[in-house]
Parts: sequence; structure tokens; C-alpha cells
Amino acid sequence: MAAKWSPSSWRAKPGLHMPEYEDKKKLADVEERLAGFPPLVFAGEARALKKRLAEVSKGHGFLLQGGDCAESFAEHNADNIRDFFRVFLQMAVVLTYAGGSPVVKVGRIAGQFAKPRSATTENQDGIELPSYLGDIINHIDFAEQGRQPDPERQIMAYRQSAATLNLLRAFAGGGYANLEHVHQWNRAYLKNSPAGDRYEDLADRISESLQFMRACGLTPENVPQLRSTSFYVSHEALLLRYEQALTRIDSTSGEYYATSGHMLWIGDRTRQPGNAHVEFAKGVKNPIGVKCGPTIKPDELIQLLDILNPENEAGRMTLICRFGAGKGAEHQVKLIKAIENEGRSVVWSCDPMHGNTIKASSGYKTRPFNDIMQEVGEFFDIHRAEGTHPGGIHIEMTGQQVTECTGGAHGIKETDLSDRYHTHCDPRLNANQSLELAFLIAERMKKDRHGEQALDIPASLMGF
Repeated sequence: MAAKWSPSSWRAKPGLHMPEYEDKKKLADVEERLAGFPPLVFAGEARALKKRLAEVSKGHGFLLQGGDCAESFAEHNADNIRDFFRVFLQMAVVLTYAGGSPVVKVGRIAGQFAKPRSATTENQDGIELPSYLGDIINHIDFAEQGRQPDPERQIMAYRQSAATLNLLRAFAGGGYANLEHVHQWNRAYLKNSPAGDRYEDLADRISESLQFMRACGLTPENVPQLRSTSFYVSHEALLLRYEQALTRIDSTSGEYYATSGHMLWIGDRTRQPGNAHVEFAKGVKNPIGVKCGPTIKPDELIQLLDILNPENEAGRMTLICRFGAGKGAEHQVKLIKAIENEGRSVVWSCDPMHGNTIKASSGYKTRPFNDIMQEVGEFFDIHRAEGTHPGGIHIEMTGQQVTECTGGAHGIKETDLSDRYHTHCDPRLNANQSLELAFLIAERMKKDRHGEQALDIPASLMGF
């Protein structure tokens, strides 16, 4: 950490995609109140995540990171949190079994409120207003008063994050994550899925493993790891005033940690080496992600790592690649070679969502499931060819049965998008598509890691 760094040193740097607040006094009051609030997460938890990500960077694990595109104040309720957590655990148990190694579970939740937008304003019926920037900043409804950035919304975001974390911790440690229960949820999904018969073999193998463990005396009653799990939260560190207010000095290490989430990432639009977001992230000791899109160059990536991780600490950096189907080889191979040549320790993760967004003829934004799977398949292919570890997946998903992404085993069509299109920003995989993705990745992991015979899944569905 540079000697002159402080939680506020980002203010001297250029900052993109952050709002301008009209009421400076109200803004200062909110920041002061937030600075006095208890931390949402703790430094020891962030260190534990970093340790687990260090193992992933060495090829000993897989990062599953996912959740809402943008969390909503209006849709915050216990049922939605439970449904998200349930599907997330279903995905994790499938990947754990197939990969034969731990899955690090990191949600895009309890803080994912701010969103960068390509345009600062939007126009409807000849009326121009500021763009919606996420519930932590302004209101999604197209109305002049609600679209003005309101600092008080940061307080609401904090309180919602605290309530969400409270419930997630109860689920993770209170028996809801019991491995036997999670597998039963998987079987319920398979029963109702058009592709269920294709996955029955894998489900049966998981059942046999659980039965064998129980016969050996390893049960959820006497092995805590079978009835609870470690779950971490993450979000894009976009609204730096909020992040600064929740940055604390850890009493045990004397180092700064952002206590708004265990892991923070810098977006593809705000990763400029001399700008505010990189300046802030370099001084906190949390695990840090960087979104890598088609415009990033190998030398720029190395420069970012020099700033963000000068000591090359394992588990500190996750590179989240978002290129689009058919574009990975053009960009990613150069980045991998640069990282390998420099001997940098990173977790490679694939974001197959942001590069595959299209506009349907109906006007809805959507993401074709086949394109998502194609990019994931290319991610695995590239890393296998380069001899590096495809370490994770980063997706936008929900536990609800929305109709926002086309395709998948249930065959959502463009004409179906209006049925249940509920996202506050970008289209998300629904519960069935999320679990289907996990099974398809599991099959690929199984082939790559163990050389086993894959299930008979059509190449058109696999996307590999």
C-alpha cells in the first residue's frame, strides 16, 4: 500500500460513472452517518475468502459468483433471498461433485445497487431525464424527482444489505445448506425439466456418494461441513463515497478493509489505472476483481496488477473476462500469455453475460443461452490449450422463474420475454437456466479434470 494512500485519496483522481449530488450538506451528513454504522462484513471473513481464492488461483477449486444485475429496494423480501440462495447452493453442489474440488461461493448480493450506464440521460416521449443508476442513487421510475440522485438512498442500501446478510448467514449456518437437502432440491428440478433425463445419471451418482458417506458414519449430524457452508458477498465498488464511509482499520492487522462486502470488483468502464476506482481499491486489503473487456490491452492489465497487487499476493486478484461468444480467443490468449510471462497470481473467471446482450425485435434486452454457453465453452478451451486453470464463472441470475434470457431447456423464445421480465437493469438467467448451466459446466469439468465419459448431451445444447 502506498504511503500516501487513505480511504479518501480517490477524491483527488478523475472518477467516472458516479453521480453529482445537488445537496452537498445532505450528502456530507449521510457519509458521516454511514461512517459511524457497524461494518457489514468483517476483515477476518475477507481474509478467509482470499485464502480460498488463493487455492483457486493454484488450480485447486472453482469460483461460483452470481446474483442480481442490480438489487432492488422494492423486491427485497425473505422469499426472494431464500430462492436465490437455494438455486445458488444447487449450482454449487453440482459443480463440487463434478469438479472433485471445493467451490468458493460468492454472491452478487447485499451491496450490488449501483450500475454504470452507457448514457447519462434517457429520453421517453420527448422528455429527457437522468438515467437510472441503481437504487442506491436514484429511482427506476421515469419521473423528474425520483431520477435526481438522493444521498439518503445510501442509508436504505446499507440497511437492506445488513438485513440480507443476516438472513444469508442464518441460511448458511443454520441447516438450510444441509447437503442432503440441497441434493433433494436438485432432484425436484430434474423432475420438472425437459432435459431432466439427460442429467439423471449425474444426480444418481451424487445420491450414491451421499449414501456411501452416511454408511461410513459421515452424516450432517456429526460432520459440520455437510450441514453448513461458507458464503461470501460481493459487488461492484462503483459509488466510492459509500465505499469510503464503510472502510475501516482492522484492529488485528492495522490494515484497511472495505466492510461493505467481502470482495469488490472494478468494472470494465472504470478500470483506468490513474482514476478514482483503481486508487480506492489499491489501498483496501479485500479480494479485488477486475472486469476485462475487449478493449483491455496486456500491458494495461499488467499495469493494473502492479498498482492493485504489487506484492503478487495469491487470492488478491480475480480477472473477470467478458468478451462475448466467438471473441474470447482474439483477446484472452494475449492476456493469459502476459500474465504467465510475468508470473502473476490471478484467478481467471468468465463473465458470459455482458458480452452477449442483444435487443430482441420486441425491444427487450436479452441474452441467448446458447451464446452464454458458447462463451463458457471457449473459456474452458482457451485455458486448456494454454495450460492454465479456468477458475470460475461470474453470472447474473435469480432464483425466480423470470423470462429474460432466451433459450435453455425450457426453450424461452423472444415472444416469451414479456411474460415475466422483471429485471431492474440487464437480463438474468432464471432458476432453471442457472442450474442447467451448472450441469453443463459440470460435464465439461468432469471431462477436463478426470477424463470421464460425458453424458449424452447434444452439442447444440452444450455450446462447447
